[in-house]
Parts: sequence; structure tokens; C-alpha cells
Amino acid sequence: MFMKENIVLVSTNYLDLTDNQFNPQGYWEQPLDMSSPPQARDLALFDQNGYDLTDLEQRYAKVNKTSFHAHREHRHALKAPWFTQPDRVEGAVLNHSLLFERKGYKGEALEQLERWARANPLIYKIIKMRPKWGLDLSMDYVDREGNVFEVLHWEYDGFDYEEVEARKQQLDPVFSSIDWDDAAASILRQKDQWHHLDFFAQSDWKCNYFGIVKERFKMVIWK
Repeated sequence: MFMKENIVLVSTNYLDLTDNQFNPQGYWEQPLDMSSPPQARDLALFDQNGYDLTDLEQRYAKVNKTSFHAHREHRHALKAPWFTQPDRVEGAVLNHSLLFERKGYKGEALEQLERWARANPLIYKIIKMRPKWGLDLSMDYVDREGNVFEVLHWEYDGFDYEEVEARKQQLDPVFSSIDWDDAAASILRQKDQWHHLDFFAQSDWKCNYFGIVKERFKMVIWK
């Protein structure tokens, strides 16, 4: 369960930092109240390197009293807002900013999964997962002249709670203090330096521009 859900307004140019925090507990322990092994469809669309929950994971989330939310149509994830922004239609517009989590299993929940895996080996996909935490901020820019681009889309994942939490604490004040409209205007003036670059090179250029650590994401969750 994400801890705290009230929004704390911070003096920022365009973003409000919420007081949502990661839950340092990386494992679910409460088993499900069911005797038959899960079926293949309960593990369909398994997300090997992200945060989308299978139907089986959603059941464990419920029994372990962990809230999850719809995330792009059929997807569900353990997520909470990181930054928010009042509705805007031009300038620097926040696309999304989220804290993500994915849980591993231990105790009675793990014992239950191990029994079921004898009949349905697909369950090892769940058993072998490592707890994971992630940060995601996506800021776009649009104007009435038709300019549109990502000012910054920064994602950072990790299996070490302390390390990812330290990144959050490091970047909370950085992202809170940025004048995103000014930054977007400056980046637009330098378009010839980054627009021709591929995805990863553009990301590196913008991380260097803002003076932040490079992105790290799409980390395979299995041990």
C-alpha cells in the first residue's frame, strides 16, 4: 500500500509535489483463500520488465490490502501520483508523474504459490519476481505555433528500495524548483542539438541539460 495520499502544495512554478511515498515493504505474505491452482489466463499478459499486474497479482494485492489502479485500458498497477499540475492546454504540460511498485512473495503466500507451481509452472513467473520500485515523470510542451515535444520524460527503476527512495528525495526539490516553461523555451531554441538524435541519445541530452542522473528502466523483474 502506498503510504499517505493527501496532496501537499509546494511553492513551485507549475508542479505540486504530493506527499505520496513508496512502501518499503517489498513482499506480500497473505495467501489467497482458494484451493485450485490458478489457470494460464490468470497469468496472461505478464509484464517482464514493467509494473502491469496480472489477474493473479491483483488478487494478492487485494488480500494483502494493497491498492492498485487502472493503468491504460486493461492494465493495472501499484501506482500513486508523484507530482501533479493544474489543467493546462499550452506551454509545459504534465503528461504524467507516478510512483510505481511491484511486489515479490514470501511466507504463506510464497508457500502457496510453490504448491500451485507443481500443477501450473507458469506460476514460477510470479515466484521468481523481485520487488521493484520506479519513478516516472513526463513533461510535454505544446504551443499555438504547432511546436510539440517532450521537455523531459525521465524513468528510473530499481530493486533496492533505499536506492530508489534516495533518487526520489534527490529529485523532489529539483523538479519542484524548475520553471518548466522557461526550460521548454530554452530546449526548443536548442532543437538542432537534440532533435536528430535517437530515443536514448535524446534522453541523455535532456538529462544533461537538467543536471540529473540518466534514466534506468525496463529492468527484467525475474531473479
